[in-house]
Amino acid sequence: MADKGPGFAEQEYLRQVRSRLEDGLARLDQHHRLRRRPMTCRITAPRTIEIVYRDVTRIEESELLGLKKVLGTACYCSIEPQTAETLTVRIVVSVPEPT
Repeated sequence: MADKGPGFAEQEYLRQVRSRLEDGLARLDQHHRLRRRPMTCRITAPRTIEIVYRDVTRIEESELLGLKKVLGTACYCSIEPQTAETLTVRIVVSVPEPT
């Protein structure tokens, strides 16, 4: 198969992740802690995607575990204070090797 250029696998995976998050958060996030929050997705390195949710008022460990399950691949989550009342939730996702 011909190489489709740098970042092609990451771009394709990023589209899949956005779709999974859209569907998965509808079921997972009953309290709307992540849904409808400002979110950015970007490729940070080869085979690595970063997803950042801003203005999150609160998040439970069970919600983070559900988010990891929705993503379905190895990832790392961190939570940082954004303001006195809000958090930033950052998820770094490893893009699986193409099959």
